[in-house]
Amino acid sequence: MERTSSVARDLREAGLRPTEQRIALFNLLFAGGHRHITAEELHAEVLAHGITLSVATVYNALNDFTEAGLVRVLAVEGARTWFDTNISDHHHFYFEGNGEIRDIGSDSISIANVPDPPEGFEIANIDVVIRVRPTPSQ
Repeated sequence: MERTSSVARDLREAGLRPTEQRIALFNLLFAGGHRHITAEELHAEVLAHGITLSVATVYNALNDFTEAGLVRVLAVEGARTWFDTNISDHHHFYFEGNGEIRDIGSDSISIANVPDPPEGFEIANIDVVIRVRPTPSQ
């Protein structure tokens, strides 16, 4: 019960109403530390825990969490979108073939010659995704 009340407080502080669905999703999403997850993967976890929610509800909650600054969107390939629970400045390795994503510390990469944003805009984030694959057999 105490975890539910602290999650409810965290959601309220982020400007979100702590519904049962958001609390359940928040608990699953943040239970294992930082992670990269798709809405479909989170929906599968929800079902595995015996919670009945639609995929649309999961998407809506993840979008709400994104707008509230609790997670960030990571678009790596095509139409597939990951949600990253680590909202600090960092970059990613994307493993082609298995779709795994791993964090790279922001201090590991230097970014130079960043252009000024268009008038009336500011740079919110710079995402670097380095795609890797196994080296070919010799």
